[in-house]
Amino acid sequence: MTTTKNFRTGFGGRASQLVLAGAIAVGLSACAPSFKADVSRFQAQLPAPQGQTFAVVADDPALQGGLEFDLYADDVAAEMTQLGYAEAASPETADLIVSFDYGVDNGRERVRSTGGFGPAFSPWGRFGGFGFRRAYAFGFYDPWLAAPEVRSYTVYTSEVEMKIDNAATGERLFEGEAQAVSRSNRLQRLVPNLVDAIFTDFPGNSGEIVRITVKDDGRNEVRELD
Repeated sequence: MTTTKNFRTGFGGRASQLVLAGAIAVGLSACAPSFKADVSRFQAQLPAPQGQTFAVVADDPALQGGLEFDLYADDVAAEMTQLGYAEAASPETADLIVSFDYGVDNGRERVRSTGGFGPAFSPWGRFGGFGFRRAYAFGFYDPWLAAPEVRSYTVYTSEVEMKIDNAATGERLFEGEAQAVSRSNRLQRLVPNLVDAIFTDFPGNSGEIVRITVKDDGRNEVRELD
């Protein structure tokens, strides 16, 4: 089930800051070779992984125990385990509580126009590409006058939010968000990539916003945003 929501600004309004941080981009094609997300992270001193256990819980109680949430929680747990933390048998026995949430909005329309001057057909009589439409002016076809082609499509903003608390004291140790814009609203594809992004160079530098490019070969790229 696809979860849609109006992104909360519980992290001091940073959800909107991420959207406005620049041209947030995910490959706008479902077959794009890489995935781009803007990541914001804040941290206190996280304990060293050795001997520390964790449990992943849903930030939204309505998601807890759901099959879809469990699927994404496994991705988070795998990342925590790779860092050296051990998964606890239950939240009651964990040293760290990892709260996790995800969602995608209802989408918005974008319009793209391509066009310019140039030949619209080849010497062999075929109409050229260049994304141009055939242009007619003054009652005849002018091969050097090309009308722009306008295309519209829907883009979606997806997001994951993650918090880590000390289970014994309730102290907040980490807050992070990852957002991406794409032409897909399939959470099954989006959430694992967003989780990958938020854990790239984890825990990062507190307070920075970075653009993470998630690559199929695992060599993710990190670029700080102004």
